[in-house]
Amino acid sequence: METRTLGSQGLTVSSLGLGCMGMSEFYGATDDAESVRTLERALELGMTFWDTADAYGP
Repeated sequence: METRTLGSQGLTVSSLGLGCMGMSEFYGATDDAESVRTLERALELGMTFWDTADAYGP
């Protein structure tokens, strides 16, 4: 997994990020076990940038 430096403090994160808003109840019922599997797989692939914002867009 490629990485990028985020900000000026030297924090290194994966160049790909995972949008996690769909794991909340914003879109309706969720499957917690599926969310955990998704997060675990993202970690296995080296993904360290997870967007947990409660809204996207301008």
